[in-house]
Amino acid sequence: MKNTSQEYDKVISICRDLFIKKMTDYGSAWRILRLPSLTDQIYIKAQRIRSLQQNEIRKIAEDETGEFIGIINYCIMALIQFDNGIAYQPDLNLKQAVDYYDDKVALTKALMEDKNHDYGEAWREMRVSSLTDLILQKLLRVKQIEDNKGKTVVSEGIDANYQDMINYSVFALILMKFAQ
Repeated sequence: MKNTSQEYDKVISICRDLFIKKMTDYGSAWRILRLPSLTDQIYIKAQRIRSLQQNEIRKIAEDETGEFIGIINYCIMALIQFDNGIAYQPDLNLKQAVDYYDDKVALTKALMEDKNHDYGEAWREMRVSSLTDLILQKLLRVKQIEDNKGKTVVSEGIDANYQDMINYSVFALILMKFAQ
């Protein structure tokens, strides 16, 4: 598996560092967000990435990297909310939030390693724009599941879709040579 595990860890380390800095500034105010609100935040970031990839003119001098980082961190927050429910006031200190963060990353990385083994690192031959489209597709699936009140007939649940979006975003950042 080439250096996927190490590259993954480098990307996540940068995302985690930003999460810690934002927790220091804002606390756990995000704990009041319902899952559909987090899904919408992720959707906005994915749409912005797609716009940046398609538009020749950019009015703000930024690339997609910050948005992919945002998707990763918002998906991790969503996974935390999925397991713990929403709070009506910020209720996590920095250590608690980082512990939850690390737990969700460990589970998501394990999923990536299993799928990466089975798929033979096919993502390395993909375009970043295709990963963006897959993230948008996952978001539309999540929105539909949310509209169905979390019920699925044969499909994986919301949490698995968030994990896939994290992994697709990490893959995109690796392909963009972000953490090198």
